[in-house]
Amino acid sequence: MGAWSARRVAASAVAALLTALCVPLVVQTARTRHDPAAALARVPTPAVSVDPRHFAVTWAASADRQGAGPAERSYRLVVRTSVGGDALRIRLTNAFGEHPVTFASAYAGLQRQGAELVQGSNRPLTFGGQASVTVPAGEMVLSDPLPGELAAESDLVVSLHVTGAVGMRSGHPLALQTSYAAAGDHAAEEAATNWTDTLNSWYWLDAVSVRTSTAISSVVTLGDSITDGFALGTNTNGRWPDHLSRRLQAAPDSPVKGVANEGISGNKVLAGGAGPAALRRFDRDVLSHPGVDTVFVHEGINDIKAHTGVTVDALTAGYRQLVDRAHAAGRCVVGATVMPYQGWPEYDAAGEAVRQGVNDWIRHSGVFDAVVDFDRVTRSPDDPRALLPLFDSGDHLHPNDRGMRAMADAVDLAALRCDR
Repeated sequence: MGAWSARRVAASAVAALLTALCVPLVVQTARTRHDPAAALARVPTPAVSVDPRHFAVTWAASADRQGAGPAERSYRLVVRTSVGGDALRIRLTNAFGEHPVTFASAYAGLQRQGAELVQGSNRPLTFGGQASVTVPAGEMVLSDPLPGELAAESDLVVSLHVTGAVGMRSGHPLALQTSYAAAGDHAAEEAATNWTDTLNSWYWLDAVSVRTSTAISSVVTLGDSITDGFALGTNTNGRWPDHLSRRLQAAPDSPVKGVANEGISGNKVLAGGAGPAALRRFDRDVLSHPGVDTVFVHEGINDIKAHTGVTVDALTAGYRQLVDRAHAAGRCVVGATVMPYQGWPEYDAAGEAVRQGVNDWIRHSGVFDAVVDFDRVTRSPDDPRALLPLFDSGDHLHPNDRGMRAMADAVDLAALRCDR
């Protein structure tokens, strides 16, 4: 676990500009009254810094609608970062809210154990130089850069005191990470004493970025429950993007160090439901993050097994739209084949035919900049319609930890590099 550097880092041009303006950098999502998810995609990419270094996303989790909670509450959110750097920034989201929400205070520290923080690590964050910020419904906000170093693969803890939270909250339901909550304002505390409630979801926080060399970049993994880590244990950091991150940190010749997991359990490419469709959340969950050169797309199984009549042509047209939009923004796209699911209750021959047709297109169309064949890696040699039993969590759709490791190991790290 890394520690914050005690030395003061010279302020970057970006930090100076934000301080001079004395206003929070709010990112608008242009939501509409009747369809709050309709324009969540239109989030501008943060301005390019004049500093020779740049910001790169080190952690992310796709936000979705969460049920109403207490109007005032403190949240202690535990996340595992990827790439290391300095000048940490967090992104707070009220994307699905119907009313403004106030973050009365926000702190960033390092986890010692449970809700307890490493002594001396918890430090206040500001927004346009102010300790608190009110975020309108449908919008997000970036914190000012926090001086100091954050090591790669750190257990970062973001503590928030939230007030005026009326109605729907924004957050990620399947955290697979124990976080904490408390009544009243305890965000500045490093002890665990008052943090008696446990949480299985992340609320309000949807991204963390750090400043690093311009030679370093991040990859966003856009996916569904397989990328989200469904069927894995809590606090294991065993999702395939987690294993990929560890590989990237250990690879001295890889310029890709950041990994942002934008998987939503149940998500589809073409239709909404469990979160906005990938086509609609692409800008917010992918293109808005700093330092991203490559997008890794592994979605489609939910479109296929939902019995909506989706065709090979319809699903591949959706993939093509994602690729075109990424290319227009200067990003490369890696596509992964759709994994087998025979034995899952929704399996049928018609869906299997679509899956095979889609995988043939992914492998041979040339639309993606690179392809990772997750189907080949995880299928049973005895029946290619089914997961290899060694990798099957037991539900015949979601891989276990061994399967997740095999998926991460199947990624050619060189395929993540982008020269666009």
